[in-house]
Amino acid sequence: MIAAPELHTEFHYPQDTDTRFSSDTDFDDLDGRNVVIGKGKAKKGKKGPGEKGKGVGKGAGRMNGHHQENGMENVMLFEVVRLGKSAMQSVVDDWIESYKHDRDVALLDLINFFIQCSGCKGVVSGEMFRNMQNSEIIRKMTEEFDEDSGDYPLTMAGPQWKKFKTSFCEFIGVLVRQCQYSIIYDEYMMDTVISLLTGLSDSQVRAFRHTSTLAAMKLMTALVNVALNLSINMDNTQRQYETERNKMLGKRANDRLELLLQKRKDLQENQDEIENMMNAIFKGVFVHRYRDAIAEIRAICIEEIGVWMKMYSDAFLNDSYLKYVGWTMHDKQGEVRLKCLTALQGLYYNRELNAKLELFTSRFKDRIVSMTLDKEYDVAVQAIKLLTLVLHSSDEVLTAEDCESVYHLVYSAHRPVAVAAGEFLFKKLFSHRDPEDDSMPKRRGRQSMNANLIKTAVFFFLESELHEHAAYLVDSMWDCAAEILKDWECMISLLLDEPLPGEEALTDRQETALIEIMLCTIRQAAECHPPVGRGTGKRVLTAKEKKTQIDDRTRMTEIFSTALPALLAKYCVDSEKVTNLLHLPQFFDLEIYTTGRLEKHLDALLRQIREIVEKHTDTDVLEACSKTYHALCNEEFTIFNRVDIARSQLLDELVDKFNTLLEDFLQEGEDPDEDDAYQVLSTLKRITAFHNAHDLSNWDLFTSNYRLLNTGIENGDMPEQIVIHALQCTHYVILWHLAKVSEGTSKKEDMVTLRKQMRAFCLMCQRYLTSVNTAVKEQAFTILCDLLLIFSHQIISGGREALEPLIHTPEASLQSELLSFILDHVFIDQDDDNNSTDGQQDDEAGKIEALHKRRNLLAAYCKLIIYNVVEINTGADIFKQYMRYYNDYGDIIKETMSKTRQIDKIQCAKTLILSLQQLFNEMLSDLGPSFDRSASSFCGIKELARRFSLTFGLDQVKTREAIAMLHKDGIEFAFKELNPQGEGYPPLHLAFLDILSEFSSKLMRQDKRTVHMYLERFMTFQMALQREDCWLPLISYRNSLQAGGDDDTMSVVSGISSRGSSVRSKKAKPATAKRKIPEEESSSSSTELWMNREQSMPTPVMMPSPHLTSTVMREPKRLRAEESYMGVYTMTPDQQQQHAHPPTLQPQHHQTTMDYNTQVTWMLAQRQQQEEVARQHQERVMNYAKLRTNLQHAIRRGTGLMEDDEEPIVEDVMMSSEGRIEDLNEGMDFDTMDIDLPPSKNRRERSELKPDFFDPSSIMDESVRSTHFLGYDAFQR
Repeated sequence: MIAAPELHTEFHYPQDTDTRFSSDTDFDDLDGRNVVIGKGKAKKGKKGPGEKGKGVGKGAGRMNGHHQENGMENVMLFEVVRLGKSAMQSVVDDWIESYKHDRDVALLDLINFFIQCSGCKGVVSGEMFRNMQNSEIIRKMTEEFDEDSGDYPLTMAGPQWKKFKTSFCEFIGVLVRQCQYSIIYDEYMMDTVISLLTGLSDSQVRAFRHTSTLAAMKLMTALVNVALNLSINMDNTQRQYETERNKMLGKRANDRLELLLQKRKDLQENQDEIENMMNAIFKGVFVHRYRDAIAEIRAICIEEIGVWMKMYSDAFLNDSYLKYVGWTMHDKQGEVRLKCLTALQGLYYNRELNAKLELFTSRFKDRIVSMTLDKEYDVAVQAIKLLTLVLHSSDEVLTAEDCESVYHLVYSAHRPVAVAAGEFLFKKLFSHRDPEDDSMPKRRGRQSMNANLIKTAVFFFLESELHEHAAYLVDSMWDCAAEILKDWECMISLLLDEPLPGEEALTDRQETALIEIMLCTIRQAAECHPPVGRGTGKRVLTAKEKKTQIDDRTRMTEIFSTALPALLAKYCVDSEKVTNLLHLPQFFDLEIYTTGRLEKHLDALLRQIREIVEKHTDTDVLEACSKTYHALCNEEFTIFNRVDIARSQLLDELVDKFNTLLEDFLQEGEDPDEDDAYQVLSTLKRITAFHNAHDLSNWDLFTSNYRLLNTGIENGDMPEQIVIHALQCTHYVILWHLAKVSEGTSKKEDMVTLRKQMRAFCLMCQRYLTSVNTAVKEQAFTILCDLLLIFSHQIISGGREALEPLIHTPEASLQSELLSFILDHVFIDQDDDNNSTDGQQDDEAGKIEALHKRRNLLAAYCKLIIYNVVEINTGADIFKQYMRYYNDYGDIIKETMSKTRQIDKIQCAKTLILSLQQLFNEMLSDLGPSFDRSASSFCGIKELARRFSLTFGLDQVKTREAIAMLHKDGIEFAFKELNPQGEGYPPLHLAFLDILSEFSSKLMRQDKRTVHMYLERFMTFQMALQREDCWLPLISYRNSLQAGGDDDTMSVVSGISSRGSSVRSKKAKPATAKRKIPEEESSSSSTELWMNREQSMPTPVMMPSPHLTSTVMREPKRLRAEESYMGVYTMTPDQQQQHAHPPTLQPQHHQTTMDYNTQVTWMLAQRQQQEEVARQHQERVMNYAKLRTNLQHAIRRGTGLMEDDEEPIVEDVMMSSEGRIEDLNEGMDFDTMDIDLPPSKNRRERSELKPDFFDPSSIMDESVRSTHFLGYDAFQR
């Protein structure tokens, strides 16, 4: 059944192969017992039906002990592989015994095995096997597919299918291995299997194509292994022959020479046979499926060709095969690109293969480098690892630019990418050591081998110009360079010791970088988790990691407990260095101070910290000192008393000094001395920094700070920084007092005192909101928002009802002031923020810092809205800025809307519509009532409404009441202001309905009718008849309520609803019983929702009359502008003419004028007549279409295709032509084309081929290969 007659030999196996694969012992048999001789394998052809059917007609057979009747094989083989409980060796052995007994029955079993593995329910019978071609069998099996499910064994989920793919691949490999000595050379079994798999791989049914491609590729891999063994055995036979022939004539055994010659001939014939099989699979399956439309199929092909090149590099590792991997690296799917990289890693790992990869490396190196920035992180990681292997094989391949493109990835937020880049960096910069270093004895300090490597790390960190990301650099190199990064003795020696003769000392900038890197290594060793922003959270450490962590903390404490005082003493005047050094004790094992008798070093450390506090006023340095004291003051350790005494002495001196300076400062009045102001400020900074981490309640700081703040309000000339730090310090006093009260051990008087202090301080902050200094106002605003949030009703949650007297609700005036502050200081243009950027608007860093500060202010106020501290409707002024300031604050505003909706959906909806109303009023005040609706301001409001509508999501049931209330408020606002020119003119706010229509799609169908009825209460009969442009908002809004809603036609005046008479579309699905709501119930429920809340509202129309419902459903249609003004009213041409011109009194048949209800009834009757005519016409069209469809189905059935309800799961076989690789094999017929393994002369001489195998432009296929199999091009999925 093989479809490739006279396949020429293209596998040219080297005769002298040095390979690491051992020879199979069976091939060493000199008697040729396992060799098939004299078969004439140069030509092969299809077996005739009679020959193929031999054995099937003998009747019933047995396979694996199971009965077979009439050639219909059960699925026992498939079940055994699916369950995976039996040893695959025994399963294959049973099949081989069956094949020896009756090869047709056994092959039928194998064919059905592949069919069943594809998920097909059909079974190939003996009759089909004898009399039908492969294409006919595959077509018949396609009809047996389950059209209700797209799953098949390779894609099914569940434990029973989890290992199916592994068992399936194992079965094919074992089958070829067990048959490699005889059966695969019988010109029957392999021909049949290869022909079947080739046909299935060309099917448009995905299950067939996927399963057969996997089987064919695994079959090819098994054959490559057989070919490798044959090549090894041929080499052994050749060597034995040469050895025997070189013997002396008297000792030479001629019979043995003849036997060896015969064996080599037989092995060559077998090799030719295997070569033909591999050519058939490669040409028939691989060259088409490596560019399949399904990424998983393409990945299978690339994965297996990588195995072939690695397994049998002498035959496959050449440019003819590498080009497929290189081309596929441009694949759109990350899964396929990943397989390309992993296949190449297996090749580059073996240095012996590097010579064969030189051309490929030079051609595709740039592509591999670019894949380090792949959008799929897994692909980027493997690309970096591949470059690391390339770098390991040769330092000259990658240029400096190539390496630099990988270097910066050590700062990536994705840790696997960063770690891979760290390994690359380590290989490039840190793994090169002099051979003399290994022979020299190990040294410590700056004379150690790691000294130069640490300097290299410092130089790299400085040259990367990402000085704030040292923690990322350390984490990236932690796995591969931990020995260097944890050499803290060397780092300390580089900082403290004098440089050696001839050695260049570190610069100040390099020392700063080294201290920062040293701090990051200590933090990484102590915490054992990645830095913030890299990693999903703390993972559970293993026992080994915990032991390493404990050992590292002990070691770092022993090293730095003695070295840290000296480091602080050397760099005590450098703020940046001191700040980093002061963080080190936070990671110490403080017990070491006691067990190691290091108390004197602790005293030295405390003295240095005290000196630093006295010398520095920088906030970062002071806060670092405060945190260090907090870390050392741990009551669990015996050093607590020693540290607590030192801390208390320092604070006593600071508070006493502050009180003394404050008295003198306040007595100076309106003209304070600058030196005194500086002394007060520096002392206040120190106290504030310590109060952040330490409870200073024993010192009465509230009174002194309050006096200072009050004096600033009265005099108005208090220095800015003094006021800011006084506000912050007082804030800490309130919070520490609250913490003590919350413990429940305080007295009632303490709560009363706290309440008075809190209210007085809030009032003080409110007064400072009007300060002339922007920084003071921002500080007061931030603290005030925090206090209002802390002392809101949330304070009593969690069983703290005793704190209820502390609840403080802001007054309306305070809420107004807070909102005004936000509008004045947050929603401003960047160029207007002069004060916040300190006059450096042109500086990008200053602009970013100013934006960050404004975002914090907005977030502080939005938290008040979210926690219901201020009224939710105050958020309208925030929400209306959503579009204008989307880039700066869009995420904050969107999150605020989401949180408020969770609190109160209806109130949030009312706030959103209020924000739109405010914008609409502002537009009216700017443009006037007769504005153009195409104006940018109006379009902006409408776009904002569209964005608001999207935030409600897809679940209409959850937002039903909120959306209904939103429409109610919008309708009331639209008709609120009547036009002073009279009723014939639209209301002033009527254009707001155009904005409101953006929310119509969020209404449920039954609610649309209710909203429409509510709209009618504000409309007069004349409004419904208007058609001028100024009434278009009303027309479009009514249409939006009618479109898609219950297919109802609503009466504008009386509320009469009628159903249209057009036929419902055949494709439209009727509402199920679960979703259908009775008309009266839905109307009453949605109407009572909010329509009855304001019964006092005047209704300018008469009461609705009973509903008139037609019995025929009408399909909604989009009306033209000139038609939509009447809504449900259909006017005859005479009526339209009368409406266009004022009617004149003419003689009528009935002289009496019709009343209002009669007019409506008459118009409805006219409309129903017209719709009945349209319905009849539509029925005729549908009947004709149905007849035509039935005729097409009959034609299809006549050609042997399946019924519609039996449509299989099919799809386009090839990838899209856009951006895809052009196939070099295009136009080659399978029966005649030859594979280049290596390339043959006739292929190379083809004029249309380019000489460069690696030119991607030569393989871009604009005309995608179409597979017309059994007419399945009609089933493009």
